[in-house]
Order: sequence, then structure tokens, then C-alpha cells
Amino acid sequence: MVMKKLKKVIAAKKKPAKAVSKKPAAKPVAKPSKKITQIDKPFTKAEIVSYLAESNGLPKTEALKVLESFTCLIESHLKKRGPGEFVLPNVAKFRVVRKEAKKARQGINPFTGESMKYAAKPAHNVVKIRPLKKLKDVIA
Repeated sequence: MVMKKLKKVIAAKKKPAKAVSKKPAAKPVAKPSKKITQIDKPFTKAEIVSYLAESNGLPKTEALKVLESFTCLIESHLKKRGPGEFVLPNVAKFRVVRKEAKKARQGINPFTGESMKYAAKPAHNVVKIRPLKKLKDVIA
């Protein structure tokens, strides 16, 4: 009974809701550009980050984080316990290949014609990068 009276008193004391002011519309995000004009020299890391930021409407710090996380993703695929293969769609396939050990051998120096001994090389892993069809078509 007391609760019912309390609810009525509280309901009577409520103030009408304030009018909500309209917020300005959000700024339109820059549309990503599809085509790149001719490039004279290879991009540096800073230029890549600037391009990613500009073309996708991101701040440079966010573009840098995207690039770093992408690098980390490739590393985790190619590390020792990873699958050993990473495919960058339409661009390239990265694979880890095990090179066999080579024994020490006797050979001839091609410049002087002298006989010399080549040192042994232990087995090791190397990364092979194979371009995919779409990248080959762009170059051709």
C-alpha cells in the first residue's frame, strides 16, 4: 500500500522531458580511390602509410596500425609453428621452404681459375614468393 502511494507521488513530481537539440551531421568519409597514377620511384614506409590513410579516409596513426597488423599477420603465418604459407589475394603467395644442408666441396674460382674449398652450409628455411595470375597480368 505504501509502495502504491510512493509511485503516485514520484509520477506526479516527474518533469517533462527536455527537447533534444539536433547534432550536426557527420562529415562524409572520403571515398577510396581505385586507380593510382604512374609512380616514378618505390614508396617508402611513410609514403605507404600516407597513401593508405588518404585513400581510405583514415588518420595516419590508424593506417600505420593497419600496416603493422598486416605485417604481424604475415609473420605469424610464416613462423615456425604457423602453417608456413600466406596468400595475399590477387598478388602473391608466400611459402616457407626448407633448404637442405650442403657438404663442403672442392671447386674452381671462376675469376682466377684457382682451385678452392667451398664451406659447408647447414640446412635452413627460406621464404619463396610466387606472384599470382592477376599480378602477372598487370605487368604483362
